[in-house]
Amino acid sequence: MLATYRFGPQTGTPLLIVHGLFGSARNWGVLAKRFAVRRPVLTVDMRNHGASFHAASNGYEDMAADLAEVIAAHGGVADILGHSMGGKAAMVLALSRAAMVRRLIVADIAPVAYGHTQLPLAEAMRDLDLTGIERRSEADAALRPRVSDDTTRAFLLQSLDLKSAPPRWRLNLDVLADEMPRILSWPEIAGRHDGPVLFITGGASDYVRPEHRPVIRTLFPRARFVKIPGAGHWLHAERPRDFGSAIETWLDAK
Repeated sequence: MLATYRFGPQTGTPLLIVHGLFGSARNWGVLAKRFAVRRPVLTVDMRNHGASFHAASNGYEDMAADLAEVIAAHGGVADILGHSMGGKAAMVLALSRAAMVRRLIVADIAPVAYGHTQLPLAEAMRDLDLTGIERRSEADAALRPRVSDDTTRAFLLQSLDLKSAPPRWRLNLDVLADEMPRILSWPEIAGRHDGPVLFITGGASDYVRPEHRPVIRTLFPRARFVKIPGAGHWLHAERPRDFGSAIETWLDAK
């Protein structure tokens, strides 16, 4: 089963938080503890990420099945918050196993295929010579020529295990690179999810565009939309207070 971390009360319907590509449960620690004041919270490392198992495939049907296993082990039903890749996995779960998903929150992603690629980031990490690197600042300097954006580099380096001898990435970079076309795509899946769904997006992000709304409403008829002004794709990291408040307001609404 996926590496799973629990916060908050032992009773009640949990909120399961699902990270995006190259992320991990640890990226969501601060928000998980905030949400756990009112409800049990579960965070996971997705397959080929963090402390979870490595596998040869990284498709959305696989990831949805992984999440179903976690939910089954923690009461059989959950509210789910998924960001980016994790949001797609959560949507596939809701469409294929609706009874497991009470409320769904999708952060800055749509149920569509995307034309961009994150393959250069996977290749930059895979090509990085970790020999002799002892500090994160050294890894940062070595990665800078291939990844110029400071925020992106800092995010990627959270998955570098410097306590390992030698240092290693907590990512199965070979599989993630090979499976990038599937990660960027959207699987052929029938049906719709009639439960409440919140699509929360960054005002400065273009991942969820007006032309995506028809397909969103077809698959999720009860979809509602909230935008965080000034936030980009990593809206939970850039505007954590606004993001957390929007989530809590929607979860607490009757």
